[in-house]
Amino acid sequence: MRNLILLALLALNGVLYSQSPVGIWKNLDDTDGKEKSHIEISESGGVLKAKVIKLLAGATIKKCDACKGDKKGKDLVGLDILWGMKKSGKIWEGGTILDPKTGKEYNCKIEFDGTEKLKVRGYVGVSLFGRTQIWYKVK
Repeated sequence: MRNLILLALLALNGVLYSQSPVGIWKNLDDTDGKEKSHIEISESGGVLKAKVIKLLAGATIKKCDACKGDKKGKDLVGLDILWGMKKSGKIWEGGTILDPKTGKEYNCKIEFDGTEKLKVRGYVGVSLFGRTQIWYKVK
């Protein structure tokens, strides 16, 4: 019986380590809780990036007017908002996330919260100084 439980725990650990955030996710606004957009995460060469693919009824901004450089004034649909993420154990880190509302870019890390939710944390310097959004898997 113990061997069966140990085998089940090892299998679960393998599933958790093999989870991939590649796919389509829905995010909610931090202030009003309304669904804002669908975001597609893709992977190339072990590096994740994400772009907005659809704005939902709760979206309040349509363009990245607060952004700087080549992103300024661009439509949110099609805009890369996350890039450079690499897997490190159970998390992805080392990349950057863009807040289209403010135009600011932050360090980022991503980890699963169960199988249908991602914890996406943007921060400055160390992860302690930041905020986390939950993104929900779109079925």
